[in-house]
Amino acid sequence: MAKSPAVQLAANLWRIPTAPRDFVNSYAFVEDDGSVTLVDTGVKKAPPKIVAGLAAIGKHPKDVQRILLTHAHPDHAGGAAEMGRQTGAPVSIHDGDRAWCEAGEVLAKPKETTRLGRLMLRMSKPTFEAFAPGPALQDGEVLPVAGGLRVVHTPGHSPGHVALLHEASGVLITGDSIFNVFRGIRISPKWLCADFQMTRQTAHRLGELDYDVAAFTHGTEIRDNAREQVRGFLRALV
Repeated sequence: MAKSPAVQLAANLWRIPTAPRDFVNSYAFVEDDGSVTLVDTGVKKAPPKIVAGLAAIGKHPKDVQRILLTHAHPDHAGGAAEMGRQTGAPVSIHDGDRAWCEAGEVLAKPKETTRLGRLMLRMSKPTFEAFAPGPALQDGEVLPVAGGLRVVHTPGHSPGHVALLHEASGVLITGDSIFNVFRGIRISPKWLCADFQMTRQTAHRLGELDYDVAAFTHGTEIRDNAREQVRGFLRALV
């Protein structure tokens, strides 16, 4: 049976898979007035899947009032320009990644320190359609999204990488500091990070937060003892 184009995590929050096996995810918050905040836009070809996910929860691109990006890598910002056109909504990102959005490329290339990294960088270009970001996300800022969405700056994977904590529902959107793929939590691979050591350091901020569900931009969510599982993984990084 085909998977649903949208997976409900809380009363007003859905995960929208945009790649097979839940490997890349966007998220949609729905307000009481029916408006939507979209988090991440997948690769360039992801917008049709995002639109299908919105339709599955009874929403249309024109219901989207804002778009937030966890960071400016092609698998998260690749569909931002197109979704901006379809929705008319501003796209917000941390200032650390603003120049990447304006250039349409990853300006700080990941270090080619592994054989896999060299292969992947030869096979794919870290570029996407450029766009002009809207208001910048600030560390510690609580956005007026579904009762409050806290911005948690966790640089390293990219300079402006953020996680997003929805305290009302107890859901943390981790961004790419950590993944939940290949049957377990994993730190972002070194070759994907602008600064791998910083990624390892700032990932520990995720263990300091209070949440019940860990929602990953790569992989399925953890609903049972999520904070304890994340903290256990992070302790092993020391």
